[in-house]
Amino acid sequence: MKKILVTLLLIGSIATLSHGQTRIPPNVQKLLQKNTCLACHNADKRLVGPAYKEVMKKKKYKADEIVALIYKPNPKNWPGYPPMAPMAQVPKNEAAIIAKWIASLK
Repeated sequence: MKKILVTLLLIGSIATLSHGQTRIPPNVQKLLQKNTCLACHNADKRLVGPAYKEVMKKKKYKADEIVALIYKPNPKNWPGYPPMAPMAQVPKNEAAIIAKWIASLK
């Protein structure tokens, strides 16, 4: 019985890993939480705004372009989504770290 349970747990773990979520580095996760980015965005799936992976798949922004869009979003870029509010409260150095990570997604 124990062998069956262990085998099932192992199979479940492997299946979960194969469909796992994008890993967000701890320093980036902290900044995303602090600056309320995660209220509207997720790395892998649509929430209020597009998933970060979708942003890179569709638009292929460079990090500096993402920083600019944090401060001055362009709603025309994402029809079907509510317009993003400008995030002027995000410190430039934090926006750069977040943008660099988003730009690294494939």
